[in-house]
Amino acid sequence: MYNILDFSLDELKKWMTDTGESSFRAKQVMDWLYKNQIWDFDNMKNIPQNTRQLLKKNFYISIPQLVKTYESERKDTFKYLYKYDDGNIIETVVMKYNRGNSICVSTQVGCNMGCRFCASTIGGMVRNLSSGEILAQVLACQKQIGEKISNIVLMGSGEPLDNYDNVLKFIKIVNSQYCLNIGQRHITLSTCGIVPKIKKLAEEKMQITLAISLHAAEDTLRTTMMPIANKYSIDEIMESCRYYINKTGRRISFEYALVQGVNDSDRCALKLVHLLKEMLCHVNLIPVNKIKENGFKQSSKNNIENFLRILSKHGIETTIRKEMGSDIDAACGQLRRSYLDSKKNRERV
Repeated sequence: MYNILDFSLDELKKWMTDTGESSFRAKQVMDWLYKNQIWDFDNMKNIPQNTRQLLKKNFYISIPQLVKTYESERKDTFKYLYKYDDGNIIETVVMKYNRGNSICVSTQVGCNMGCRFCASTIGGMVRNLSSGEILAQVLACQKQIGEKISNIVLMGSGEPLDNYDNVLKFIKIVNSQYCLNIGQRHITLSTCGIVPKIKKLAEEKMQITLAISLHAAEDTLRTTMMPIANKYSIDEIMESCRYYINKTGRRISFEYALVQGVNDSDRCALKLVHLLKEMLCHVNLIPVNKIKENGFKQSSKNNIENFLRILSKHGIETTIRKEMGSDIDAACGQLRRSYLDSKKNRERV
């Protein structure tokens, strides 16, 4: 059986005609799934019963089960733990802004990248999520909050470019008119810097925002924070970023998680200025979240603001990411890790 959420409209049309059904039935099914939020074939009332039976025989609708909900004190951030059909747990975050609702989706169960400041990597990567499983997070959250999602960030658990084909298909489906029609300019993909895949993505000439998890402007320091830096140097990443900009005309966002005493000095800021000078880019400074396994501490407010001043003074457009959900451990992988640890403890008892 197939997860119908993995199918594009054209793929479902082809399946319909291959099985002797009318191709227009595919659009009717898509309308039930995405416009009416009906996830039971039996309730798709304008579909003939024999067609519904055929769909039930060949497809299932994989919406993950809600395990737990966390809500921030300010009621602007919601974190959901979801369980897929195989029992794997992922987490999804919804952030409410004046401009609309943003969702941070996971692309893998766990992650293989090993970044020291991220809890997603603890325990490694279990498996990739399919395009439909990523999409199901958006569908489930929309129904949960009773409001539309307007912005998508592929920045949850997992490395999106390590799951390239499924992520690309998800973006194309969620962007389509028959699905949720979320514009590509409202979608951000964050990567730790897999150079060949950045260049491959550039060839797609999509209008999404590419965000690079940089966190250091020199290889020696970056390798202590991100193992991927041992494979791809900063020079290689910058070259791929310039290639991406030339191909798409899109500005790149560089994420820089500020860690006290590690990468938050004036020298680090000036190194970053030198690296990004004259590039079409934006820097997003991120006060790092405390994770008990790595011992990293968040930079002081003064250091963060000073870092911002140095970059801005040299013409680098820079913002500080607004902290949302810190009271509910909303950083990547933290709640999943806490849930799995507590589950293990219960099983021991």
